[in-house]
Amino acid sequence: MRSTIVTALAVTGLVTSAVSPASAASVGLPGMANIGWAEFTKEGSKIEVPPQGACSIAGPTSATAEAVSRPGITFGGGTSSCTTARSTATGKNFELSALTSAGGPRVRLSSFTVTCDATQTQTSANWTFGGLSGIQNPPNPVPAGYVSPIKKADGTALANAVFNTQELPGDGSVGLTMLRIDFLPESGMSGQVTLGRTSCSPTP
Repeated sequence: MRSTIVTALAVTGLVTSAVSPASAASVGLPGMANIGWAEFTKEGSKIEVPPQGACSIAGPTSATAEAVSRPGITFGGGTSSCTTARSTATGKNFELSALTSAGGPRVRLSSFTVTCDATQTQTSANWTFGGLSGIQNPPNPVPAGYVSPIKKADGTALANAVFNTQELPGDGSVGLTMLRIDFLPESGMSGQVTLGRTSCSPTP
């Protein structure tokens, strides 16, 4: 059983990361993808955005999401497609303004894509994004589970941006979450926001 992690940072603010290969005879994580979701509490109010543009090989195998806004957050819509060979989701115009009331930045992401490719012998997952602001860009290469604190002007961390969360069960399947934002107590909020999730298993 062999798994290798490879990450790379492309030019012009476009980040690329890959997980490859993971080879095995059995399958684990199903083929799926979505643009993201949110569930957090602010000032006693719970804000929820269900998984956007969710697809899976069990159905629906494709989806289109329109823009959706809740207090403090906007998902700009996107598309997804899932087959036994590829699961991918593309989102656009994400904005998180919930931290501004605590003195934090407005987080924006103009575009992002997550993709998981599968063959009979291996799987590989990768992600790209562009137009990031409000979060410091991750290093090159991007380590798995890399944490970039989201801070106010005085240096107080209000949330953690966790890039490149990987699942490698060891059975040939792979799961990838591009970005997760975990709110810290100093923000006055609790919960998280997730952007770009995909997984796949070796094809039959």
